[in-house]
Amino acid sequence: MASKLLRAVVLGPPGSGKGTVCERIARSFGLQHLSSGQFLRESLGGGGGEWPRGNLDGLWGCGVGVFASTPASFLPLLPAPFCCGARTGFPRTLGQAQALDRICELDLVISLNIPFETLKDRLSARWVHPASGRVYNMDFNPPHVQGVDDLTGEPLVQQEDDKPEAVAARLRKYKDAAKPVIELYKSRGILHSFSGTETNKIWPYVYTLLSSKIPPLLSDEEN
Repeated sequence: MASKLLRAVVLGPPGSGKGTVCERIARSFGLQHLSSGQFLRESLGGGGGEWPRGNLDGLWGCGVGVFASTPASFLPLLPAPFCCGARTGFPRTLGQAQALDRICELDLVISLNIPFETLKDRLSARWVHPASGRVYNMDFNPPHVQGVDDLTGEPLVQQEDDKPEAVAARLRKYKDAAKPVIELYKSRGILHSFSGTETNKIWPYVYTLLSSKIPPLLSDEEN
């Protein structure tokens, strides 16, 4: 298990592969993956309903307390570092980044830069299991049985803002909101950006970066 405490966030637009990258980081380096999406689902009742959309700053004003309680209370006791990651992309606004500053000081921010055309294709083919947040892509990560979750057999849904007509607006909104967040972390010298169209091709560079900070548990080939 890694001995050095590391506080890191993975940022990226919808469909950029944040969840996949965080899962690989957790396995490879023994980090605790704190998904803000999962925290919100649990705090809102565990969820099978439609995911809340729009500006979540007000919700995070109270919800970030739940998000913060684990690192604030337990991180000093953990021999492993932690990785904050989220399908909702927290922090995705300057206000959320400032709220996170009041909780902990980040050591590292990883920004995933994926071409918008690639993201449009990914999001339009994306279906989710509402209760768990598991994501399937009908092009490259389909469920074993069409239309149902692999683990529970429950129905998958395509969220309204993953439908083709809504995707472009989502990506434009993310770009506008994320720009000051990215500039903030860039000014602090902790931002590391990775560009590409496939998570498998971006991952080795993320792995190399983190390997320079903390010792890995698994080799790149093992992940």
